[in-house]
Amino acid sequence: MSNTVLITGAARGIGLATARLLAGRGWQVSMLDRDRPELEAAAPTVDGAIPIHADVSVPEDVERALSVVRAEFDHLGALVNNAGVADFGPIRDTGFDRWRRVMETNLDGPFLMTQAFTPLLAARGGAVVNVTSISGLRASTLRVAYGTSKAALAQLTLQQAAELGELGIRVNAVAPGPVDTKLALAVHTPDIRAAYHDAIPLNRYGTEGEIANAIGFLVSDDASYISGQILAVDGGFEAVGIGLPALRS
Repeated sequence: MSNTVLITGAARGIGLATARLLAGRGWQVSMLDRDRPELEAAAPTVDGAIPIHADVSVPEDVERALSVVRAEFDHLGALVNNAGVADFGPIRDTGFDRWRRVMETNLDGPFLMTQAFTPLLAARGGAVVNVTSISGLRASTLRVAYGTSKAALAQLTLQQAAELGELGIRVNAVAPGPVDTKLALAVHTPDIRAAYHDAIPLNRYGTEGEIANAIGFLVSDDASYISGQILAVDGGFEAVGIGLPALRS
């Protein structure tokens, strides 16, 4: 049997790109998403994928997803906690309902999923990759809920690595910088894109495939002695701090 992976938020974007990458490498892929129409459209594009309609923030859905995977496999080679919610707005306009909506998916979800799937991951020594964000490593305007949730997910990654390593489970995170997703293309104005290009040493956005490649590395045997790491895949964005474009001229 090929290795097995469960990817959350897999109906689009980075999750779908990762599903296609790993399926192409011979992995048996389970795709979880709470958007049923998008999942039903995406799953047939991934060779042999098993679609699971569930919400990672709902404990009952997580347990149901576990039952589906257990019925198919006796172990799980990797869990990719990619499902996330982006909500950008000023602190003063971020009500508690908006705060909780972000936290329950971006933080509660990876906690619930990793906890539930630990026995299957431990069966043969699996890997977990949490998809956090550069917004969890450096502060930015309008991201009080999103940035805080991703910073907390980075710390959760370290906690999971510290404890689950005893079971042979590696836990790492990927922190994407600006990526050309449909969401980014929809909400980033030309001025915003130009400002990001000026601040990023590689002078461009990343692609979904580039983030998928980083995830693919961390779940592979090539990363067999890597755990407890937050890998920024951001074109050098975090490294430069303020990175004033005027200083480069």
